[in-house]
Amino acid sequence: MLNWFRRKKPDAHTSTPESAHVEEHTAVETVDTAPEPAAAAPSETNEPAEHALPAPAAEGKPGWRERLRNSAFARTFSGLFSRNPKLDDDLLDEIETALLTADVGVTASTQLVESLRKRMKAREFADANALLQALRSDLIALLAPVAKPLHIDASKKPFVLLTVGVNGVGKTTTIGKLAHRFKGEGRSLMLAAGDTFRAAAVAQLQAWGERNGVAVVAQGQNADAASVAYDALQAAKSRGTDVLITDTAGRLHTQGGLMDELAKVARVLRKIDAEAPHEVLMVIDGTTGQNAINQVRKFNEKIPVTGLVVTKLDGTAKGGVVFALAREFGIPIRFAGIGERQEDLRVFDAEAFVDALLPEALG
Repeated sequence: MLNWFRRKKPDAHTSTPESAHVEEHTAVETVDTAPEPAAAAPSETNEPAEHALPAPAAEGKPGWRERLRNSAFARTFSGLFSRNPKLDDDLLDEIETALLTADVGVTASTQLVESLRKRMKAREFADANALLQALRSDLIALLAPVAKPLHIDASKKPFVLLTVGVNGVGKTTTIGKLAHRFKGEGRSLMLAAGDTFRAAAVAQLQAWGERNGVAVVAQGQNADAASVAYDALQAAKSRGTDVLITDTAGRLHTQGGLMDELAKVARVLRKIDAEAPHEVLMVIDGTTGQNAINQVRKFNEKIPVTGLVVTKLDGTAKGGVVFALAREFGIPIRFAGIGERQEDLRVFDAEAFVDALLPEALG
């Protein structure tokens, strides 16, 4: 059962509502319909931060190419093709090395290069531009099957989205950005602070809730995460909420006890809704490299992952792990994090992503 209270910023015309009834254990719903101009800033590393939340993006927000041009993948291929290289085996070897260095993975890299090699020997390419366009097409073909946007089924009310992932990948920040997106789509939603291990996790999620005017259901530190999820789903169902997003504690895929907890959360949710969670969204750090493959494999064994979010693709990320994930699992990639602003959690677009990584046609 819940002890609910609402919190609004007092002003000259508004008073703060009183708390409601108190039951056996304490859970908190925080609603701020007039959020602070600069709330405490959740960071992309899923750790508390002290600077203000990112301001809304201005008109003409940067596109994929502007955001990803500093990734290792983009820099390497830009340098490789800027010299207008001749078509030979050395060029193919350099491409293979570049793909491997960018974390595309051995199998995918080998397949891509061997396809180019056969076509080059068949004299299909007149110059490096033609080879570059063939590589572009092959990379898009690899990603196209997993570029599937998240569909919120309106018949599932609330639509329960459970976020999972290892420590520091940006789960809580991703939830905040998703809340911003769903609110912009006119959906009602609620957040559940299921990360009960990290001291600042609840406050961080509440900061995002306040920024977006979204209710946050929470209990104290070290509370049972399954209990938080259960209470939140009961509340969301009773209020007719469209979407419930549940946070979970970051855990290493090697931590058996914590991994088992995820399965427990899912079982408890199904006591209220037999189909919940409707989406298990795993957040992957784009800088992780090939270790992301092991992470997804282990999480998928405990609770079937239905969608991926790849964060931190701007800046120092190599970017190639997206291709490795697509080839290895075929799990839909729902979103890509390409910046710090709320608007920088973009629906994954295979063509835009590849075009941002590869150089434009040579002059």
